[in-house]
This record gives sequence, structure tokens and C-alpha cells, in this order.
Amino acid sequence: MSLRERITTEMKAAMREKNSARVSTLRLINAAIKDQDIAARGKGESEGVGEADVLAILGKMVKQRQESARAYEEGGRLELAEKEREEIVILEEFLPRQLSDEEVAKAIADAISATGAESIRDMGKVMGALKSKYTGQMDFGAVGPRVRDMLG
Repeated sequence: MSLRERITTEMKAAMREKNSARVSTLRLINAAIKDQDIAARGKGESEGVGEADVLAILGKMVKQRQESARAYEEGGRLELAEKEREEIVILEEFLPRQLSDEEVAKAIADAISATGAESIRDMGKVMGALKSKYTGQMDFGAVGPRVRDMLG
């Protein structure tokens, strides 16, 4: 079952259970995917976005909610921060397991050797290799500085 089908199935189940918070989050996911489908069709891709793109969308949505929750906490809006965290839990159900620090370090080392990267100028190649293989499994914002350290 593809990720899109799984999201749709989960949304139908949430509707039957009358779980409005879950339905709302799943609708947001579907809307984000459809937005990207429309953008892809504008570029001539009739199929829309693929699985890797859907994972990237979900990862971006999680990151947005983490930032929002942090901002709400700083502003003293704890009920809104809690709502954001509930949405994160639902979003993460559809993402693959996050890699541990040791696994991330190994993945970076493997990508560096696979691409033949030798200096900081090769960082783009390494990040591209990591993104193609580990989308949704690691935070690339945190991985970038680690790659830079290993290449520098």
C-alpha cells in the first residue's frame, strides 16, 4: 500500500471514529500533497509527486509544527503548543523510523566514500546522496553541519 493510500485509509477510519483532530491533520497532509501534485503537473509531470516527495512533505510539516510549538511555548500559549505536538505525533506515524546518531554517522561516512567526496566543495554531492536514500529518516538541517565537519 502506497503512502497516499495509507493516509486516505487512515482518514476514512478517523472519520468513522469521529476523531476530528486526526481527520483535520490528515486533511492537511492530503492538501499539501495535492498542492505539490498541482505544482508538478505545471512542470509537465503528469504523475504528480512520488513517495520520496510525499516523505519530504511530511518531514517539512513536522518541522513546521515543531517551530510553531516552540513559538507558542515562548508566547505562553501552551494549549496551542500541545495541539501542534498532537499533530506531530500523527504526522510521524507515516514517516519511517528516524536513524540514531550512530546510524546517521555511518550513513554520512558511507555517502562520503560512495561519492568520493574529498573537500567541502563536494558537500552537495554527499547531501544529495543522503537525501536520495534517507529522506524522512534524518533531519538534514542537523546533518549538514556534521557532513561539513567530516569533510572539513
